[in-house]
Amino acid sequence: MRKTFQKMAGFSAAASVALILGMAPAHAQEAEAASSAFSIEGSLSVLSDYRFRGISLNDKDIAVQPSLTLSHESGLYFTLWGSNIAENSGSDIETDFTLGYAKDVGAVSLDVAAVYYVYPGVGSANYVEFLGSAKTAVGPATLGVSLAYAPSQDNIGNQDNFYAALTGELPITGTPLTLTGSFGIEDGAFGDKKKDWSLGVTADVAGFTLGAAYVDTARTGGDPLGKATAVVSISKSF
Repeated sequence: MRKTFQKMAGFSAAASVALILGMAPAHAQEAEAASSAFSIEGSLSVLSDYRFRGISLNDKDIAVQPSLTLSHESGLYFTLWGSNIAENSGSDIETDFTLGYAKDVGAVSLDVAAVYYVYPGVGSANYVEFLGSAKTAVGPATLGVSLAYAPSQDNIGNQDNFYAALTGELPITGTPLTLTGSFGIEDGAFGDKKKDWSLGVTADVAGFTLGAAYVDTARTGGDPLGKATAVVSISKSF
């Protein structure tokens, strides 16, 4: 009986080792598959002016804007974005935290997200906004519509805010150039039927994206930060 037990014990130990060795590659494959389900992308942009919906947020000065996005194959993503801004009640940094979901439905690319705008050191300026956009190809061009809604919050004067925009891109065949354009209307806490528009061009050169755009606004009450300007930019994705 003892010999039988010892033989069985030896068999059991050998089987256990074999089982563990057999499972190890499976666990490695599962971990690799889980890892491949996520992707990370980043970018760094330098602009001659940070214009947000037509208004300069850094007093027409140079802006540096890093961005990092973690995406899942399901369409969920999280983006951390930042920029220097003109002093805002003691803060000269804006940091945006975005949680969203992007999905292609037929020929239409949909994106919905929530953004938390944070101004470190000035909590009274932070606020939340909800975004939605849809884009589709029309011939060689890509046309889109985007909507943004900030519900009434203490930090935006207990008013809500609505913004709607049309966007367009048109690659120039045989060149690295793409024409871009936009037109938006904002009403509520940040504008009284304020309008903004832009017309520009981008070019992919040696791994960098170069851009130049004319940006203008209307119904800003004479705000000098909304006057027409040319914005040039350079960005690198990695």
